[in-house]
Amino acid sequence: MPPWPEPVERVAAVLRAAGVEARVEEFAEPTPTARDAARAVGSELSQIVKSLLFVCDGAFVLALVPGDARADEGALAAAVPALHVRVARAAEVLEATGFEPGGVAPFPHRSVSRVLMERSLLAQHEVWVGAGTESHLAALPPSELLRVSGAAAVDLVARR
Repeated sequence: MPPWPEPVERVAAVLRAAGVEARVEEFAEPTPTARDAARAVGSELSQIVKSLLFVCDGAFVLALVPGDARADEGALAAAVPALHVRVARAAEVLEATGFEPGGVAPFPHRSVSRVLMERSLLAQHEVWVGAGTESHLAALPPSELLRVSGAAAVDLVARR
């Protein structure tokens, strides 16, 4: 039996195979939101990475954005490029990523065509990502998140 629930073990296996120095942790309280995650790990909201799934002209695109920011659908449409962008429904999230909403990890995925990461995350020393369930998070350097997820670093968030 794996040391983690199956979805978490999938994430941990990718990290091991990629040789990433990462910590996967389980929390007593669920961490389905960025605010919950920041509270659990004791970090700034900007160090939490939200893995948000969008449907862009029919293709699944994962956007990795800081917990203190909102994904800008216009910026996402320009980066892909796509004419029609919408937030994926819960069933689509499970279908495309293999993870339940609230526990979506940035990798591995079933049918995500592209992964885009907000460029400002690269300024962080360490970021926390969903690790497969609402109770599991993984900490890693953002440069490794970019590499392992196969993401392109772009401007994805609405600027205030």
